[in-house]
Amino acid sequence: MIHTVRVTTRTEIDPLGADLLAEIHRTLGLEEVERVRTVKVYRLEGISEDDARRLASALLAEEIDQRWTLEPVIAENADRTIEVAYLPGVMNPEAESIKKAARDLGIKVLAVDSSREYAFYGRLSEQDLGRIVTRLLVNPTVEHVVEEPPTTLLIEGEAGRTETIPVREMSDADLEALSADGLYLDLDEMRAIQAHFVELGRDPTDLEMEVIAQTWSEHCVHKTFRSEVIVDGERKPPFMSRLKDVSRQYSELIVSAFVDNSGVMRFYDGWAIAGKVETHNSPSAIEPYGGAMTGSGGVFRDIMGTGRGAAVVASTDMFCFAPYDLPLGEVPPGALPPDYLLRRVVAGVRDYGNRMGIPTNNGSVHFHRDFRAKPTVIVGAYGIMPEELAPKSHPQEGDRIVVLGGRTGRDGIHGATFSSTAMTSETIVVNSQAVQIGNPIEEKRLLDAMLACRDAGLIHAITDCGAGGFSSAIGEMGEEMGATVELERAPLKYSGLSPWEIFVSESQERMVMAVAPDDLPAVFDICRRYNVEATDLGVFEPSGKLVVRYRSEVVGELEMKFLHDGRPERVLEARSRKRQTAGEHATVDPPADGAAWLRAAMAVLGHPDVASKEPIVRQYDHTVQGTAAMQPFSGSTRKGPSDAIVLTPLLGEPYGMVIAHGLNPVLNMLDPYLGSVWAAAEAMSNLVAVGGNPREASLIDNFIWPYPETESLADLDRAVDACVDVMHALERPFISGKDSLSSTYRYPDGTVLEIPPVLCVSVFGRIRDVARTVSSELKQAGSRLVLVGAVDADGMGGSVYYRSMGIEGGQPPAVDLDVLPRTLDAVHEAIRSGRVLACHDVSEGGLLTTIAEMSFGSGIGVAIELAGGNSAEGEAGGPEGGQQGDGSEPGSAESEARGDHDEARGGHGEQRGGASDAHHNEGRASASTAARPDLLLFNETTGVFVVELPEDEDPSRIFDGVPHRVIGQTVREPVVTITWAGSVLLSASLAELRSAWEAPMREVFH
Repeated sequence: MIHTVRVTTRTEIDPLGADLLAEIHRTLGLEEVERVRTVKVYRLEGISEDDARRLASALLAEEIDQRWTLEPVIAENADRTIEVAYLPGVMNPEAESIKKAARDLGIKVLAVDSSREYAFYGRLSEQDLGRIVTRLLVNPTVEHVVEEPPTTLLIEGEAGRTETIPVREMSDADLEALSADGLYLDLDEMRAIQAHFVELGRDPTDLEMEVIAQTWSEHCVHKTFRSEVIVDGERKPPFMSRLKDVSRQYSELIVSAFVDNSGVMRFYDGWAIAGKVETHNSPSAIEPYGGAMTGSGGVFRDIMGTGRGAAVVASTDMFCFAPYDLPLGEVPPGALPPDYLLRRVVAGVRDYGNRMGIPTNNGSVHFHRDFRAKPTVIVGAYGIMPEELAPKSHPQEGDRIVVLGGRTGRDGIHGATFSSTAMTSETIVVNSQAVQIGNPIEEKRLLDAMLACRDAGLIHAITDCGAGGFSSAIGEMGEEMGATVELERAPLKYSGLSPWEIFVSESQERMVMAVAPDDLPAVFDICRRYNVEATDLGVFEPSGKLVVRYRSEVVGELEMKFLHDGRPERVLEARSRKRQTAGEHATVDPPADGAAWLRAAMAVLGHPDVASKEPIVRQYDHTVQGTAAMQPFSGSTRKGPSDAIVLTPLLGEPYGMVIAHGLNPVLNMLDPYLGSVWAAAEAMSNLVAVGGNPREASLIDNFIWPYPETESLADLDRAVDACVDVMHALERPFISGKDSLSSTYRYPDGTVLEIPPVLCVSVFGRIRDVARTVSSELKQAGSRLVLVGAVDADGMGGSVYYRSMGIEGGQPPAVDLDVLPRTLDAVHEAIRSGRVLACHDVSEGGLLTTIAEMSFGSGIGVAIELAGGNSAEGEAGGPEGGQQGDGSEPGSAESEARGDHDEARGGHGEQRGGASDAHHNEGRASASTAARPDLLLFNETTGVFVVELPEDEDPSRIFDGVPHRVIGQTVREPVVTITWAGSVLLSASLAELRSAWEAPMREVFH
């Protein structure tokens, strides 16, 4: 029997209902709906009525402000009522928690489910109700409207038989058809599998085919990055080896790079810090809440599964969406509206981090119309561990295979292969089971149990079950030795799974450890203490094979050598696409008068790429572990966006961990080399702007690229060249990374939309004393404002200023890689010496945004003179006649608080002066364009800083040897005044500028 408990608020105040009502009015315009009441519904099977009442009062309802009923409807007299629940088999973390809590109360519940009723009051037609359901309430990939109450909550069934796939007899057409059914391998790969089993004299099982497809997927093996490339007739080494080879030259602080789940660098006092950044674009595109949640959970487990285990101390998130006001008619078939995606992705990251107790404190949000089919969702995590436990570990002969954490279900199947292919209008339906709903409470228990096992010396090796589940975790851990798995031992969420489904399922919150047989009792005791399920699945043994048994039957037996090295090598052909030449770039006239200048300033500050992301950031708990030495917003107003965040992960010690990043998909579209250099320079500038040491930092790359066909592959080649040149220029290595090469959408008519290419460069590093950091907000009136760094004043292409006027093309800003490292060193030393009051770097929006954001943090105004003033070459000339290449024109600012289980990977690089060097010094500043005040005010060259110095400090002594110029001073009045050669161009109050800056995200999240 099923007992139904309904819970709602005691009063008419219903925050969730009020939020939905606002969404109905704002998004759908249905003003006829007057009120919404929400009711939480719990169904409990297999217990008595008394036990159901006991659970309702003790666990399911808070007597102070909630009321509940057993069986009867609680929302009465509603005009319309619907109930929304997860589809059967979809992970419901709330139900799992209720079952555990019920056991703690001594009540054995057979099955639990939870859902939510929505009661609508007001005139509402059937058609309007349908719009609410489809647009706001139900994602059909994981949810449904409950038409009839279930008669049982149990999902039962007999396990499917292991099938033999007759690949030896298949034609090429048959192989391609088999691959299209969830394997997503190319014909050469399918032929290699066929040849292997011909040689063995047998056909593969379905489990063996699934394991090979997962292991060989683009998502897991990074086969594009491992392949040689012929670019415009020139044969070049693989991307991966190019990146790796150069990174090794600058590895003096590196503990582990490109061999584990994350990259690790030395910290202080015998500790090390780890970083990993992942993508979850495909799952988030079809179920944004679950996709983002499991993205966060997966990257947390990457940190947990590094070395012999690390504690997670920080989370980051970087998102790219279509404009939130995109008309519904322009959303491609099978895609979700961007405003819905934005809110749900933010909610997924928020709920996972907050509930697990991981501070989310660095990120950004970017917009472009071509993300309308598929967003880019990037999540990162950082951790700390003893340095001696940080190197990648390996199982020992005879170690037991121990899985701990969540149970295995059908969720996530084909996640690795699905994420390796282009999206179509059918993806949201066909691949729905690749999406999961995360359970952060389970993962928090898992983290605590894992750390306890580590500290007790019980872990020989550890990794997480990400893409491919047991298949990838055990297959990779046992690669050098061999492993035998007794699959029927795996704890399941429900019966009826076939062996291959159990083995490749990507159910979340699971990790695999290699444990000595004698240590099993201690491991199981720790797991019981933390309420974590742990199971012995088998043994690592020197067989050279991955053997999988199910109920005494061998359902898979693969040679490790074939599994990991049998994939046929490819040589890829790339052809550069034609782009605009310098003479084809669009130009604009500067604003004609004060009113036009104000309109231009408001348009830039109010552009979604620049606008404040505070409504997003405030949803995240960025102080939860008590380590936040610099938070996402600073200053007396708490409105000044920080360029990076600073943590003190060793409580009681002054040691700082600095985290930052940079990306700009618009620039990558215009020029993938310049855009990629920009991203890396922006990441490092953000780190330096708060006091981070550019000589003690490590980089992480994330390439999110269209499907790598000829032209997009050539663009990717140029982006890799950029990373190589950046490493040489900064003498800092990339130590971890990820490539996601499926940012392509195919319309039903065959039309292809390439999602904008993204290179996200993350950076993390160390500083010995967090007291030697500086925030972005202005500190006092009467200070000098100094512009530091070299600006490409010709490079306005992709700027928010141009885009706000409808100009999409142009030449992007070229960061001078000769000047950049000297500038970073000079700014760092100035901050370290204590002479800098405030610092903010230049990025999206230009100098105007930089100084405005510095003022927003404190309410102190500025008076800026764009032309004239003293200058130094090192020095650089002023805008009216600066040294070529070392001009000191302005830039921009941060628009927001900046704040799977694949092997971390990188690439191989060329020495500086190689093929990529032709791009190295493109687009340097010229005196002719430097005379335009609007191009100075809105230019977005990064690697440029606005620094506040006390009036008695001499900038020429502090910044000797790098471009710099005094551009103005701080004033007591809350006004921003911009003059050019003595004439006032713009005079605006901070209040009106801040109003424009804050408006966009308030519109989305009000």
